[in-house]
Amino acid sequence: MTRTSAADQLPADQLAARLDDVLARLDAAAARAGRDGREITLLLATKTRTPQEVAVVVDLLRARDRRIAVGENRAQEIAKHADPMLADNGVPRHFIGRLQTNKARDVIAFAQTIHSVDREDIADALERRAALAGLVREVLVQVNTSGEESKGGFAPTLEAVGPILERLRGSGTLRPVGLMTIGANTSDATAVRASLRGLRELRDQVRTELELPELEHLSMGMSGDLEIAVEEGATIVRVGSALFGARP
Repeated sequence: MTRTSAADQLPADQLAARLDDVLARLDAAAARAGRDGREITLLLATKTRTPQEVAVVVDLLRARDRRIAVGENRAQEIAKHADPMLADNGVPRHFIGRLQTNKARDVIAFAQTIHSVDREDIADALERRAALAGLVREVLVQVNTSGEESKGGFAPTLEAVGPILERLRGSGTLRPVGLMTIGANTSDATAVRASLRGLRELRDQVRTELELPELEHLSMGMSGDLEIAVEEGATIVRVGSALFGARP
């Protein structure tokens, strides 16, 4: 795992300029969709970034009155959030990567919200670890709306996601709050839009047919496709490289 060195850290003024560019993109997309950009959570994908960089962006977002969360996609990165600059900052913590069952304990301890429930054995492991810790965690069910074999997740149908959502609804420790997807890996904006729109349509169908109004969130969109995601209803967008630059 390669970490950003102190020499590679971006200065605060550069982070501020990049953040304002991201927020301008998000707000313009929200306006086109008749939405308020301030209602959308900006989830900072902080893989390999230093506590100092993360803390600067958190402060900048707070100064701009934005909804913030921080997200890690590797269990190995969790430890940095014990740094005094991040430990008690009050920002919600999310886990956004593919999860192995043997990392469930660490993830339950770290994250209030887990985006990557992509199979039954992960739900089992998370439920068991949350029960042992006496915790309740929010979870999102991952859906493979693009059909790409490289991506995890349930098929984008009511028949595929219904059983896992019903199971989670009956859990005493895991609370389903939404769906997550990663958009189609293509430069074809039409295909990307179709993969993101499909998640919204599935969410709406589930809320109605399974009577799950609490299934509110759509976690979709990253640095490259956040405008499309916002236009299609994302409530949480994940931004890393547009803020911090390419990973070292």
